Amino acid sequence: MDSPREERDAPPFVGSRDLLDASSDAAAVLSSEGVVLGWTPGAEALLGRPAAEVVGRPATRLLAMRVDPARAAGVAERCRSGMGWSGLVPLRHRDGRTLDVDLRVSAAFHIEGHECFLLSGRERRPQWAMGQSVLDGFLTRSPIGMAVMDPELRYVWINDTLERFGGVPREQRLGHRLSELLPGLQATTIEGLMRKVLATREPVTEYEYLGWSWADPRRQRAFSTSFFPLVDAGDSVTGVCYMVADVTERWNARQRLSLVNESATRIGTTLDVLRTAQELADFAVPRFADFVVVDLLEPVLSTEDHGTWLGDSPQAPAGPVMRRAALRSVRDGSPEALAHIGDPVDFLPPAHGIDLLINGEPVLIPELDPQDALWLAEQPERTARISEFGLHSLIAVPMRARRTALGLTTFARSINPVSFQPDDVLLAEELVARAAVCVDNARRYTREHRAAVTLQRSLLPQALTGGTALEVASSYLPADAADGVGGDWFDVIPLSGARVGLVVGDVVGHGLAAAASMGRLRTAVQTLADMELPPDELLAHLDDLVLRLGDEESGSAVSRDSTATFVGATCLYAVYDPVTRRCSMARAGHPPPVVVAPDGRAWFAELPAGPPLGLGGMAFEATEIELAENSLLGLYTDGLIEGADQDVERGMARLRAALADPGADLATLCTATVQQLVPVPQSDDIALLLTRTHALGADHVVSWDVPVDPAAVADLRARAARQVAEWGYDELAVTTELIVSELVTNAIRYAEPPIRLKLLRDSRLTCEVADASSTAPRLRHARSTDEGGRGLFLVAQLAHRWGARHTGEGKIIWAEQEIPSDRSGRG
Repeated sequence: MDSPREERDAPPFVGSRDLLDASSDAAAVLSSEGVVLGWTPGAEALLGRPAAEVVGRPATRLLAMRVDPARAAGVAERCRSGMGWSGLVPLRHRDGRTLDVDLRVSAAFHIEGHECFLLSGRERRPQWAMGQSVLDGFLTRSPIGMAVMDPELRYVWINDTLERFGGVPREQRLGHRLSELLPGLQATTIEGLMRKVLATREPVTEYEYLGWSWADPRRQRAFSTSFFPLVDAGDSVTGVCYMVADVTERWNARQRLSLVNESATRIGTTLDVLRTAQELADFAVPRFADFVVVDLLEPVLSTEDHGTWLGDSPQAPAGPVMRRAALRSVRDGSPEALAHIGDPVDFLPPAHGIDLLINGEPVLIPELDPQDALWLAEQPERTARISEFGLHSLIAVPMRARRTALGLTTFARSINPVSFQPDDVLLAEELVARAAVCVDNARRYTREHRAAVTLQRSLLPQALTGGTALEVASSYLPADAADGVGGDWFDVIPLSGARVGLVVGDVVGHGLAAAASMGRLRTAVQTLADMELPPDELLAHLDDLVLRLGDEESGSAVSRDSTATFVGATCLYAVYDPVTRRCSMARAGHPPPVVVAPDGRAWFAELPAGPPLGLGGMAFEATEIELAENSLLGLYTDGLIEGADQDVERGMARLRAALADPGADLATLCTATVQQLVPVPQSDDIALLLTRTHALGADHVVSWDVPVDPAAVADLRARAARQVAEWGYDELAVTTELIVSELVTNAIRYAEPPIRLKLLRDSRLTCEVADASSTAPRLRHARSTDEGGRGLFLVAQLAHRWGARHTGEGKIIWAEQEIPSDRSGRG
């Protein structure tokens, strides 16, 4: 007996004619690894290859098609179960021709403990005579599978195509029912349709379904089936004929189109970069892949840069800096992933570099080999995960939009046994392209949004104070729930004489343009208020400014949309005087302020609405009301009162009711009012400015009539010095005497009576001289030879600030002095 070594070295079974020459068919023996162990003369005659060229080598070299590992595994599994397999397989002749061979594979058997398979086959040849060629071509070679069933639904006849579809030999089918042979093809449903055809004699056409067959046990395929009755000459139904077409490609194309259409509604639902990336991963698993990761370049995630522009030369030779933005797996916890969301990643499929992201094409690896030397060298950890979790097919698609490289999306399959095909690359590209546009939109929006938020926060007042005249609280709620930006604004502006200016405005629109327009209007109001203009005149000047800005922008290269931000802008300006407790106000198309008396009575101030800013040609009117001490005055924008029902009158009633408790803490009341009136986000910005009024009593204000006599100046100067001393500001007595002397002297010389002197102590000490003249004083620098002209210059040097404001009776010249901090709260 030969040794095992000799048996392995000799071509096994070549001389075993008793085993292999039993038929005239070509025959061969294969090991379970697919190596040819035996080769008969019939096989040599069929393919023209002698045993010496074949035995001991892989059988895949004989195939004229690409090996499908999933299908080969299914055939082997069937043969191991003892059922065998048959089908039409293209083989390559030694001279290069392709032969279609009817191949049969036996049930597995063992030789000396080794699993083997016996293969036999013959070249497919026409079985019918030449006179039947037309029928042969129609039935046998038809790409449509056909069969005839008897009334008991047993096979009577099938063509070769149907035999190939099902993978069950004709001999095993005849006399049996479909449900006995192919349970994976919805046999029960199909037999039900055939019974319906037998009963009604009505055909059923184009019934499509999914299923598996023994011809391809691991790949789901789509079939379209039609049934019609067979009727003999006596009009009796003798059976059913059915025809089957493999419509897998059409089915897959339809599914891909459906996926693309669905992705449009599932990806990009928000303007958030990470959320959009995760939506892509969630959508693709398990519809398209078993494992998906989305890696984005760091500038895309930070939104502080514009991303990597296509054509830019990479500055980092080690590769792009990316972070994991999203991942999804059919397995809980995504154990296939080495990096999780937020982690830095450097994955690019070997042997690709950063150029793949900038201008590379998608990478398709139909069969991912974990033993590939390049993968083992460049991605050893990922290769281990590939092997551990059975990742067998991969597509990597660069994410690009608007000539900007954004990152890389990788799709992989493991549980799904079907490898990715070139058509799948087209689908992956479409999904990634749609997601890339959404990611780029989100990146651009986030960058602009942050800039707009920063701008608006810098434009809105950082801290509000009404001095001793007003207690102030405010609330601002943008229309964008994610801390967005709008055109609403409010302000509290200190004025002379302890008075306070209150302003609230609304610029139409949202975003950066609205915030910029709001900033320009707020600055203009502050400038005009500092000029001591009454409310109606201030709005008139503001209206002129808006008209001028609109004309400038319409005549420049700025987009037309930017001018639209001023159209419809509204504003309300009010001035409260704590000495007289009177509040003068005017509005430009803005809702009226709400007033709540100390006893809880609430009403809306009646004042002319005025046109919105920017219309021009219409006048604004001011109204003055008296407010009791501790009254509540509320200024707001229309977003607060519109509500979900868009009923402004109801909204105003709700606001009046919400503020009916004037004694409540002002900040708490302001916050609670907004939450009560606007419980859910809405499409308009909301601003609310609440003030509680205070009055300056007799112990804070003193005044004297001024005779039109220069001799009276000394007496008034002495009275002022004594009053300042009584208030405890002795160190200010001298400067107060000098300021009073200069202001009163000027009024006596140049103004018209009546003249009145007033001292007012608040956060500052203010001296005011009122007269009936409308001529404003002018500061000038006297020459050394001039005898006068130094009065106002001296006042400007002694006072913290000074100025003049016009009144209905004339004007008031005022000067303020800083009160020492250790005594500013006295009184």
